[in-house]
Amino acid sequence: MSMYLLLLFQQLIASSTHLVAKSVTGILHPTMVVGLRAVFACLFFGAYVVIRRSSLRPLRAEDRRRIWLLGLLNIPLNQLLFIGGVNLGTAPNASLAYALTPAFVLAIGVLFMGERPARTRVAGIVLAMLGAGLVLVDRGARFDADLMTGNVMVLCAALAWSLYTVLGRDLATRYGGFHLTAMTMFTGAILYVPVWIGLVAIAGVPFDTTGLHATVNGVSPLSSWMQLVYLGVITSGLGFGLWYVALTKLDASRLAVFNNLQPVLTTILAWMLCSTVPTPVFLVGGAVAIAGVVLTQRR
Repeated sequence: MSMYLLLLFQQLIASSTHLVAKSVTGILHPTMVVGLRAVFACLFFGAYVVIRRSSLRPLRAEDRRRIWLLGLLNIPLNQLLFIGGVNLGTAPNASLAYALTPAFVLAIGVLFMGERPARTRVAGIVLAMLGAGLVLVDRGARFDADLMTGNVMVLCAALAWSLYTVLGRDLATRYGGFHLTAMTMFTGAILYVPVWIGLVAIAGVPFDTTGLHATVNGVSPLSSWMQLVYLGVITSGLGFGLWYVALTKLDASRLAVFNNLQPVLTTILAWMLCSTVPTPVFLVGGAVAIAGVVLTQRR
């Protein structure tokens, strides 16, 4: 039970990422957001490593390549594609793309790892995806042609996240969830530097820091910095770390389906904080998504 409560907390954090990312990319270029988010995440995990250094297991030589691969999937692929896709699209669309994560995880397991999931788990995943889809369409997910680039980018980000989940499970068990996340943040940040430089120097992406020291679109610099700290410390730090901690207790497909609770939790938060009355479509979709998640947890 404690693990499921931890996962609910992790999903609350993840649910907020789409909204904060959409807000801050209206002030700073997505490449800047990803870079600064990585800096704050590395500071968070640097402090963690210093505090826990005496209890951390040394890295095995044979695991180094996969740590670098997980770092590549983490920041240069998942986070850059996600932040860029949210900037070009909408937060509900981003949530809808991430609702496909359990399907990606299931497909990876079946195609490349020889897994044979139980029928109840497959049915649960389908139900959870259907329920999440209903909720997100009700919240405003759209499929307009002008949003296609953003939708494709976030879909690729969800695929990278799925690979990050599947390929990290045994390492999370070996090193611990937070220690593995720390290593993937450090390697991911290192790999992102040449990507960022290339985008600025070759692709002409602007290196604009105006939002960090001046008010832009009515948003103060303090607010911009607070959003970046939140993305780095809370979502990349605490949120990503808890995800790998949960992965040591559940297999990848049973864990990934919890992503489908994000739109439900976000709508419930809006109801509690903003008195937004849930619609009948939300109630049906939410019930279906929750039923699907519960079904996948049956052994």
